[in-house]
Amino acid sequence: MTFTRTQLLALLCAGSALATPAFAQSAPQSARESAPQADEANAAASQEIIVTAQRREQSLADVPVSIQAFGAQSLKNLRVTSTEDLPSVAPSLNISRGYQGVPIYTLRGVGFNTINLSATSTVGTYLDEVALAYPFMNSGPVFDLERVEVLKGPQGTLYGRNTTAGLVNFITAKPKDTLQAGLTVEGGNFKTFNSEGFVNLPLGENLGLRAAFRTEDSWDGWQKSASRNETLGENHRYGGRLTLTARPVEGMKIELAANGWINKSDALAGQAVGFTPNTDPANKTLFSNFNAPGVADFIAANKTRWDQDHADWAPLSQRGPDIGRGAGISDPLAEDDWFVGLRGLLEFEITPDVTFVALTGYNKVKRDATFDWSGAPYEILIQKAQGEARSISQEVRFQGKTGPAQWTVGGYFSNDKVTDNNRTLLGQNANVGAVRGLIFGLGLLGTPFNSPGYTAADVATSFRTYRDTADFDVETKSVFASADWTLAPSLTLTTGIRYTRDTQDYAGCSRDFNGSMQPNVNLFNRSFFYQVYGAFTAPIGVNQCNTFDPATGTFGIVRSKLDEDNVAWRVALGWEANADTHFFASVSRGYKSGSTPVNAANISTQNAPARQEKLTSYELGTKVALANRAVNLNLTAFYYDYGDKQLAVYFADPIYTTLLRLDNIPKSRAYGLDGDVSVNIGSHLNVVLAGTLLKTEIQGYTGIDAAGLPKSYDGATFPLSPEFSGAATVTWDSPINDRLAFRAIVNGRYQSSAKNTLEDDPQLNLKPYGTINASIGVHDVDNKWDLSLWARNLTNEYYWVSAATNANLAVRFPGHSRTWGVTLRTLFK
Repeated sequence: MTFTRTQLLALLCAGSALATPAFAQSAPQSARESAPQADEANAAASQEIIVTAQRREQSLADVPVSIQAFGAQSLKNLRVTSTEDLPSVAPSLNISRGYQGVPIYTLRGVGFNTINLSATSTVGTYLDEVALAYPFMNSGPVFDLERVEVLKGPQGTLYGRNTTAGLVNFITAKPKDTLQAGLTVEGGNFKTFNSEGFVNLPLGENLGLRAAFRTEDSWDGWQKSASRNETLGENHRYGGRLTLTARPVEGMKIELAANGWINKSDALAGQAVGFTPNTDPANKTLFSNFNAPGVADFIAANKTRWDQDHADWAPLSQRGPDIGRGAGISDPLAEDDWFVGLRGLLEFEITPDVTFVALTGYNKVKRDATFDWSGAPYEILIQKAQGEARSISQEVRFQGKTGPAQWTVGGYFSNDKVTDNNRTLLGQNANVGAVRGLIFGLGLLGTPFNSPGYTAADVATSFRTYRDTADFDVETKSVFASADWTLAPSLTLTTGIRYTRDTQDYAGCSRDFNGSMQPNVNLFNRSFFYQVYGAFTAPIGVNQCNTFDPATGTFGIVRSKLDEDNVAWRVALGWEANADTHFFASVSRGYKSGSTPVNAANISTQNAPARQEKLTSYELGTKVALANRAVNLNLTAFYYDYGDKQLAVYFADPIYTTLLRLDNIPKSRAYGLDGDVSVNIGSHLNVVLAGTLLKTEIQGYTGIDAAGLPKSYDGATFPLSPEFSGAATVTWDSPINDRLAFRAIVNGRYQSSAKNTLEDDPQLNLKPYGTINASIGVHDVDNKWDLSLWARNLTNEYYWVSAATNANLAVRFPGHSRTWGVTLRTLFK
């Protein structure tokens, strides 16, 4: 019997979850720095892991929450330089990028499959406790961290903002009282040169400054065009951070921080593998007659030949020039984005038992990107996305100890203003050709609908481009309280509650761009809506909205307001059976605020908001240390009762068969096991195994399928939710002599198949896949320097991280091919 490399990795990860009863909760050894020095491996095994999951420092074993924590040395050794690297060590977390380049986070199967810049996630992300409210804010490099904590299950009582699935908290390295500096340089394939560094500068007894940066440049694109000699995939990201800490008087700490990033990387290109039901030549539909000449042959020739190195996109000579009424898009297929974040922290000890904390945050991200998700060398769908999100937040809390209780009470306020615009170019899309053909075929140029006097030349170049625009004003207010009650020396009760009120004002539509949409909307759409709705609506002007409201019989801006409140709560019981054995049980409820999409909206219903969703979690867990803490096991069983889950689904459009909208799934559930085990074998070998077994289920929901027909999705699984995901990390660290040590690390991740939408569509489903990362190197026993050779996706596995349809073709977006390089790190102190 023979095995592929993916099957072998699957067996390795499955064995980690079944042979040892460990299914992903915390990675204690990772948080203990994976025994950075060979002769300290056993000592590291007995170290206590400190986390701040409950907004104060606690031992990980004492926190009645399912957590994975990773320390600074582990993050460096495993080359975690992007948020998207975290699933390689936290397998219950899945991160994919939608076709507009916005990350989609899923934790234990709970996620939000929308691709808008303006969309919030079910998985909260925080930088030093300040919410990064929009996932796109995480698009920069990750560097100079003290720790990363992954908290699973609703965290709304203490963190509040959209954390029904859990959260990822990035804790940055803070100023220390010693002079230190570090520099990292690395080179690799694709003409890669990266650098990273920090300086820690004491400015006196009570003042310290820390500055850090990271640069990433790859000047050779890793994606090759399947049809011509062009490439995409260059990487150009830059980040920096400045932190100032002052302790002006005893009991007071003031911390000011500024951080930012710039991203000028190429956009990810796709791989066309098929058609939508309405445009598939095999279905012999009207719209299938208008596919771009040659596109069917291109897909037939390539759909089974795609690999990790190839993709395709429209040539600049096609998409760049203006054609009649349709303006082209000549910008490079790349991002041009930036982010800036400011944070202010004041801690003041009022009494030995009461501390006041004020935390102020300001985050702003701006995007200007062009990407092509045609997946073929045709102008099927190219978009230029422009937008910005600005978030201001203020939290005030008191925390302290009174009798048997350690408590926190506080309030939170945030205001976000978001602009989310994109212009779409689709001159060779089958839907465009069909509408142009119908205008001629129905003789609409000679009807009263042609009061503007359009010519055949106008129609022939119409509908090439349009814009989707949206503006949001979002406000959140909340008050919260939490307490840990010591019922007995070994028994702790945790209670928490949070009241939140969210409001969202939205205004948006799809609209004409410089006259391109006027002929098709004023001739075809108006005549169609007259037949269906009996409305003889006024024609649109240049750059006006073309989203139709059946209730009023007019084109115009869609406006909506969400005004919702909720009460999140948590009750947990923790029992310390002995110093090395802890158990916990918890029941919690969390909410994700309502959301409004930014869609290509033919009908106003597509831009209707989805109301807030609710998740109630039931968990039982244990945290066990064995063999003098050389073995650390964490295991959690969970059950989620999910109400009004927000999901991007198909909408039966009267013209285009199906388009997208948001809907609430009234009832669904998820349940499973997750855990991890860390084992120190002797003085030099450490093994960390983690895994998640997951079952998700939609209950009793009837929606619309890809063909525009009603369909029951009862029993369907959630998108991007594999039944099994696992990770394994093996670290060998041993001395060569009294000055040098050798380190080798192998890290692998495997996940089973998953659906990309509610549809069970083989074109869009994600196949099972596994990736392996590895490094070998030497380092100074005092960790003053290390030199390593590394590789990511060592076996050059072909897989795709997401897939979608562009109203004409089905397109997959591949994961990165193999990368390798050499890294030199130095530490000066």
